[in-house]
Amino acid sequence: MRRLLGCVALGVLVAGLVACGPPRKSVFPPTVSVQEMSMRPDGQWRLTVRIQNNSYGEMDFKSIDGELKVADLVPVRLHGRFNLEIPAFAADVTQIDLLPTPEMSAALKATAGKGSAGSVPYSVAGNAAAKPEQEDKTRDFSFHGTDWFSPVPGIPNTWR
Repeated sequence: MRRLLGCVALGVLVAGLVACGPPRKSVFPPTVSVQEMSMRPDGQWRLTVRIQNNSYGEMDFKSIDGELKVADLVPVRLHGRFNLEIPAFAADVTQIDLLPTPEMSAALKATAGKGSAGSVPYSVAGNAAAKPEQEDKTRDFSFHGTDWFSPVPGIPNTWR
């Protein structure tokens, strides 16, 4: 009986010590999408990229490295470095410039005359480097998303 009481006391002590530690916040990959895209006079595209933190704690986002694919055309590299501290379940944006292929630009220009009725599918995929608030090191989180580019009425050379 004394041995059983000793084991129970030890179990209660261990459980009490485990409960004293700080709770770990769950970390999940972000959602990355293009909020807006505009064609610049020099042929480059300026993307406003939206990063949604899907974790229960703040994350410090440092960069994204991936690809942007418009329609079924050859993808181009999507890369940007920044410093965004995004709270739990919140989002922020950053701007990234890239040089599209001529076929990608032609596909979007073909929809420009159709107004909001015209659209072109796109996808983004890659990795986002971020440091969760309870961790010491930055790590990579993969992302993949699809959506549509549609011309913005009244704002030339701009798609959302």
